[in-house]
Amino acid sequence: MATPVTIYGPPLSTAVSRVLATLIEKDVPFHLVPIDLSKGEQKKPEYLKIQPFGQVPAFKDESITLFESRAICRYICDKYADKGNRSLYGTDILSKANIDQWVETDGQTFGPPSGDLVHDLLFSSVPVDEALIKKNVDKLAKVLDIYEQKLGQTRFLAGDEFSFADLSHLPNGDYLVNSTDKGYLFTSRKNVNRWWTEISNRESWKKVLEMRKNA
Repeated sequence: MATPVTIYGPPLSTAVSRVLATLIEKDVPFHLVPIDLSKGEQKKPEYLKIQPFGQVPAFKDESITLFESRAICRYICDKYADKGNRSLYGTDILSKANIDQWVETDGQTFGPPSGDLVHDLLFSSVPVDEALIKKNVDKLAKVLDIYEQKLGQTRFLAGDEFSFADLSHLPNGDYLVNSTDKGYLFTSRKNVNRWWTEISNRESWKKVLEMRKNA
């Protein structure tokens, strides 16, 4: 029996939940070690040995340690290619490249405004800066306008099969749609709304949300 991989961090973290969803999609056994950020556990010397920047998540697979959620997810998909959802990260060089370009779009274009909104509206300890909120709403709206066009051509971002490109958007998107008043950015766009409804109802993501509730 394979030794479970270990993921360090709270399920409430968007980055941790991205890795959890990938592990569940790939049917890879895992052990979750909660890290209490409020107590500074991510800055303890033993944790910094596996995550030198003192952030979450961190990941161990036997003697291998990794950090940064998207790198971890790619590793999981490649190492455990024959497990679970085999097409999650593509099955050939072209499909992988197609997925990667949307994962990069998530990280560099969708992620910054959506992540800032999630932080400022839900997790910040300082008063909301309405001007900054509007700036990020406008940025995200422009991104989702492009998504709307793309999703009018294909069922999912990287084609007609669900992939890591779609999964990577779930953490920030879920908070915005279900925990803030900015969900209209998704639901007001026909194709984006259809896409979002489908990917957010996957069993893997429902399991992650259950883990959040029980955290």
